[in-house]
This record gives sequence, C-alpha cells and structure tokens, in this order.
Amino acid sequence: MTSLTAIFGNSREGTGDSEKLLELYWNRAELKKEFANLRDESFRLKDQVKEQKGYTARAEQKLEQLENLLLDPEWVYTTVTFYQFKALNAHLTNKVARFAEQLKQQREKRQHKKLLQTWQGKQQLEARRIKTELQQLRAKGEELNRQLDDERERFSAMGRLRRFFLRRSSTRRLDEIADELESLRVREALLRESLAQIAQGDAPDAQGLDIQSKRSINLMILSFAQQVYQHFSVNNVAALAKEAGGRSIGSIKYGGKRDCDQLLMSVTQLHKSMPKASELAGVLQTRARLLAAKARFQSEDDAVPTAESLTTLFEIDEDGKVTESTANLLGENYWGLSMTLSR
Repeated sequence: MTSLTAIFGNSREGTGDSEKLLELYWNRAELKKEFANLRDESFRLKDQVKEQKGYTARAEQKLEQLENLLLDPEWVYTTVTFYQFKALNAHLTNKVARFAEQLKQQREKRQHKKLLQTWQGKQQLEARRIKTELQQLRAKGEELNRQLDDERERFSAMGRLRRFFLRRSSTRRLDEIADELESLRVREALLRESLAQIAQGDAPDAQGLDIQSKRSINLMILSFAQQVYQHFSVNNVAALAKEAGGRSIGSIKYGGKRDCDQLLMSVTQLHKSMPKASELAGVLQTRARLLAAKARFQSEDDAVPTAESLTTLFEIDEDGKVTESTANLLGENYWGLSMTLSR
C-alpha cells in the first residue's frame, strides 16, 4: 500500500501526476504493440523480397537458356517449334474450356427457364383458383344481400301482432345472414391478399445442376475433346502439343530445320481447318451417346466417369461410320480435362 501511495499519491494534488503516469504506461504498451506489428511486417516483406529474387533468378536463368538455344544452330528451329506447340496446347485447352463453359451456361439457362415456367404455371393456376373462388364469394354475397333485403321487407310487411311473435326468429335469421356476410368479407380479404402476394412473388433463383445433368455435360465435353484430339492427330501434333505444355525448353528436340518446318506447317494447316463446335453438333452428340454406354462411375454421386472406362476413341466420318481406337484422354489429362469437367 505504501508503494502504491508513493507512485500515485494520496492527495488531491497527486491525482494529476497519477493520470499522467497511467497515460505514459498505456502509451508505452501501444508503442510496443505497434513495434511488434512493424517487425512482423518487416519479416514478411523480407520473405517476399527473397521469394521475388528467386523468381527473378529463375526467370533470368530461363531467358539465358533460351538465348543460348536460339544462338545454337542445332536448337534454334526446335526452340521455335517448341513454343508453337506450347501455344497450341494453351489454345486448345482454352478452346475446350470455353466449349465446356458455354455448355454449362446453356444447360443452366435451360434448367432455370424450365424452373421458371413451372413456377409461373403454379402461380397462374393458384391465381385462377383464387379468382374463381372470389367470383363464387361475390355471387354468394349478392345472394345473401338479397335474402337480407327480403327478410327485412317481410318483417316490415307483417302486422304488429305477428311482428311481435316473430321478432326473435326474424332477428336470429337476420343475424345469421349478417354473420355469414361478414365471414364472406373476411374470406374475400384473405383471398385478395393472397392474390397480391402471388403478383408480387419473387421468381426462384437459378439452382445448381443435378448429377445427371453434369454427367451429360461431361460426356459432351469428352466428346469434343476427342474431336479436337482426332483433328490434331495428324503428324502426332496433339501429343506433341500436350508434351510441350508440360515440359521445359531444352528437354525436347524435333530434329532439323526440315522436320521443324513440316511440323509447323501441320500446326498451321490443322489450326485453320478446325471446324467450329456448332458445325459438329450431330457428331458430338453421337459420340457422347457412345461414351455414355462405356462410362462407369465410382459412386452414384460422381459426375466424372472413371478414366479406365473411357479409353475408347470414337472416330465418326461424314457418313456416320464409327471407327474405334484407343486413347485415354481423361487419364492423361489432355486439354486440362481434370479441371474442366463438372464435379
């Protein structure tokens, strides 16, 4: 207690000094906290700079390697061909990905449109039911109002003596009609409120695709991937493009100038002659049905077939003749299929 008194004081004059000491204490704590944060940020930035230096060093190493290869007569043509194949692989990967995305969007729009049509049909059916009931209520109300008027006229037309004896029964009947009219008004108000809610109702949001839809989409994507593979199979261009997409320059050699020129000519010709997906609709659907007959899935919840079940390559000519060969595009992940297929 003596030490506390020495620090903070026990008089009115010492109150100001105590507050200053407390303020200095908290300021010191905040400064220590801020210093710790700055130190952590400094370490993070140093690690980032170190990592960036590593990226830069590797990039400079690759650039130096590329320069050396371009200066080497034995490698210059291979280097150019390698990057052409690498670019082709990226192009075909994007082409398959775009096809897949368009297919997914079309299916989602179609499903959402069907969902909206079903919802609108239910809304319209319910609105018609309510309107029909409202018409029936109005007709019933008009009938009750006529009965009410008739009962009042009948009661008014009675003689005094007869009115005296029938007052209770007439009043009871009038009350019954009035109660029934009130029930009709309440029911009509509820129905009109329901009708307003239907008119103001929000349409359902788009829902995710079900497993069957995803499987159907995936089979079409695989059908398109096979079409691309077959088109670029001339001179083994498809396999060479995939190889270049996963390897580094200097690990592949395509031969001399003549060999490289032939390969580059094949790439150019095949790239130009590749038909649009819209022109292949019939072929793609036929192949997708053939793939569906072969496809096997690990479980009922899987949308992607097993690679082992789809090793058959279906080639369909202009006359519709089907020729089978072997190629495991899914297993070898051609055109990035593992990332493109719907899960």
